Amino acid sequence: MSDWPDSIHAGETEQHEPLVRRVLAPNPSPYTFTGTQTWLVGAGNEIAVIDPGPAGSGLSIGDPKDMNGEGHVEAILRAVGNAKITAILCTHTHRDHSPAAAPLKALTGAPIIGCAPLSIADDGPRADSAFDPDYAPDRILRDGERISGEGWTIEAVATPGHTSNHLCYALIESGALFTGDHVMKWSTSVVSPPDGDMSAYMASLQKLYDREDRVYYPAHGPAVDNPRQLVRGMIGHRRMRERQILGLLEQGAQVIPDMVTEMYKGLDERLKGAAGRSVLAHLVDLEKQGRVALDGEAWQLAA
Repeated sequence: MSDWPDSIHAGETEQHEPLVRRVLAPNPSPYTFTGTQTWLVGAGNEIAVIDPGPAGSGLSIGDPKDMNGEGHVEAILRAVGNAKITAILCTHTHRDHSPAAAPLKALTGAPIIGCAPLSIADDGPRADSAFDPDYAPDRILRDGERISGEGWTIEAVATPGHTSNHLCYALIESGALFTGDHVMKWSTSVVSPPDGDMSAYMASLQKLYDREDRVYYPAHGPAVDNPRQLVRGMIGHRRMRERQILGLLEQGAQVIPDMVTEMYKGLDERLKGAAGRSVLAHLVDLEKQGRVALDGEAWQLAA
């Protein structure tokens, strides 16, 4: 995290390349890092907004109580200025990504385009990432579908795993890929069953590795300027976690909290619940492969 400047503040606009700007939402947490990054695409009169972020109740950017995105819609509108928002896109519908789409649409008339709606119970530990039940897109993009505006073209890249409805967005003109929560430089993505699926997540990582994107702009943390190298490392990391799990089960039946303690030594206590969800995702995947089995609350190698 040392390469992320201390000077970045919520509500400020930062230019990353001619067609790409970023506005940081004021919702930092152990799961969102410095906050949700809303990406603005376009340099002319037509702007696409990617991941408008959390919704709020009217506090201003900079207010010390503003920890859930209040004022962020106003910051987006300030950054857009006199240009017209022609598309509001969401990578997925966790509560730190999509709720601001509705108020932004109400203020601008721009359509909500992108991932499919998804509303399920989130039994994981991430209170900031419960699903947004009110998300209502005007158009759902399928894998490979495109939208365009003045000087830009965006293509949907389906990447299920973190959530079943997760999309990345490729900016055709520059080779950039907006990766949402699927690939981030500062942290691995939480894969939390029942909607999170480790098998799908690994397939989506391989899908990105097979592409030739120049740079990744995630929803949290710094840009990734070595995409394929990072993704290769992430695939290796997940395979290492799988080997760790199987190694522990070779010693006997295990419950997930004890596995987390062994596998994530020194982990912040606030993140142990999320780590447990990812361990569960690996176990569910291994169970589908017939390699492990659940006996009560303990997991063991399949007979």
